[in-house]
Amino acid sequence: MFRDKWCNEVNDSDIGSFIKLSGWVFRRRDHGGLIFVDLRDRSGIVQAVFSPEFSPEPHELAHSIRSEFVISLMGEVRRRPEGTENLNLPTGTVEVYVKELTILNESSVLPFMIEDAAEASESLRFKYRYLDLRRHDLQQNLIIRHKAVKSARDYFDEQGFLEIETPMLTKSTPEGARDFLVPSRLNPGYFYALPQSPQLFKQILMVAGFDRYFQVVKCFRDEDLRADRQPEFTQIDLEMSFVEKIDIITVIEGMLQKVFNDVLETSIQTPFPMLSYSESMERFGNDKPDTRFGLELISIDDLVRHSSFKVFLDAIHSGGRVKALNAKGLASLSRKEIDALTAEAQSFGAKGLAWIKVKNGFESPITKFFPNEILNKIAERFDAQEGDLMLFVADKEKIVNDVLSRMRLELGKRLKLIKEGFDFLWITDFPLLEWDAEESRFTAMHHPFTSPVDDDIESLFSAKSPDLTNPASILSTVRAKAYDIVLNGYEIGGGSIRIHRRDIQKKMFEVLGISDEEANVKFGFLLDALQYGAPPHGGIALGLDRLIMLMVGASSIRDVIAFPKTQKAYCLLSGAPSPVVPKQLRELNIKLDAKIL
Repeated sequence: MFRDKWCNEVNDSDIGSFIKLSGWVFRRRDHGGLIFVDLRDRSGIVQAVFSPEFSPEPHELAHSIRSEFVISLMGEVRRRPEGTENLNLPTGTVEVYVKELTILNESSVLPFMIEDAAEASESLRFKYRYLDLRRHDLQQNLIIRHKAVKSARDYFDEQGFLEIETPMLTKSTPEGARDFLVPSRLNPGYFYALPQSPQLFKQILMVAGFDRYFQVVKCFRDEDLRADRQPEFTQIDLEMSFVEKIDIITVIEGMLQKVFNDVLETSIQTPFPMLSYSESMERFGNDKPDTRFGLELISIDDLVRHSSFKVFLDAIHSGGRVKALNAKGLASLSRKEIDALTAEAQSFGAKGLAWIKVKNGFESPITKFFPNEILNKIAERFDAQEGDLMLFVADKEKIVNDVLSRMRLELGKRLKLIKEGFDFLWITDFPLLEWDAEESRFTAMHHPFTSPVDDDIESLFSAKSPDLTNPASILSTVRAKAYDIVLNGYEIGGGSIRIHRRDIQKKMFEVLGISDEEANVKFGFLLDALQYGAPPHGGIALGLDRLIMLMVGASSIRDVIAFPKTQKAYCLLSGAPSPVVPKQLRELNIKLDAKIL
């Protein structure tokens, strides 16, 4: 037996008893007579003391141990002398006087010290991930992840859900991101795809009558990466039959309430607020707003019509927008600092950034283009007070919203407006379709299996072929039974009520420019299933990695994944992806382009 307790469990109740502990040497301090070792396992740290008077042999052996040696010891638990307690540690009132010591394994010189690992480069930490993962904060992240998944599983079980696995090797149905493809040796020239989500299979489970399904499932997308995105990620996925939107929302709110209470001992108030997609875009410039602070976007389209400022007027006359936000208290910024803000706005996609200071009246190069009455109305609309700075962007609506929403977040951080805590929000009433200007066609805003709102189904069926190439057609007004859940400015999940009628699903494919032949090739098994009594159903998928990232306060999902990939989807630990031997390629009937070799 290597241990009687975890290191962090040693406490005052053990004083006077002999216990056995095992772990890693975190720190070693030689004070001449006594040698102190901080012994660490995943639970925490306890101080071990090697005394020549108490036990000479382990004291002599302790001279040879170094950081990250693996040791096992047996000793007497004693109260620390008065004045030497470490109240920052749960074990800080006790120490273990070592009677026996066994060195289980030595360690080479480390590429970085464990306590300083956070300061090492990411590439170095990822190469030696097994050392990086010895850090207390990363271990705690993964422990919290485990607890959150267990809490969610318990909740779904209590709610009558069944955890059912869906295939990892499936059919390529290119929608959204690129698929990861897997060649089939037994079927030369044919490929499996790794699933971007279990979407089709979980819908088929509803057709099969399972009614309530969930799964903690791996998904794969071959796309460009960023801080909160990985090529392989984990979803908490669920689907329910005979439900409407509110049923799914209620289930998810209950699950999150339990998880946060179980894991963080944090009370989450339900129901969560709801905001329509259009209102979110108007007020915050995006569909995943951080609502922990104000600084909302405000339109002045109507007011600038009474100005002679050509930049604003041109934007309005071309169908664009003029919106702004009030940077409270920033009228003190110098012209150089405002130029830096302008450069920042341009890096986000703006042509420029107009500004007006509220400073002994109004101060700006553009005030001469506005009557005093209009300047006062603008200030009143923004509730602009002395010392405030109003920042304006004029352009196409998408650009205006994108630039100002990003500037809002940057200013929120700079002005320290963002409150601590967890702000949940539902975004609802999404458009069913969005216009793809590059391909001159409509695409599904969520995915092609999302149901239109009942009142808008007629609009979908009344659309004629010419409308498919007109971004202003009636199709642009069709609403979706879709909903996203947002936490602190991050979309942590999205779902919808699905199309359960074959005729509506075929019409949806038609609107998306997918022919009957193509639909049958890609989605034929779903279309077939829908004709055999498919019930009304809907679901949602939550990004587990992103949720845990927010729960632990990490800045990247890489800090809550045991073995993450780099920005180029490369595993520095294992060296994946890597070349394979020619024999493997021949077995798969694959020949590489000479340019690659």
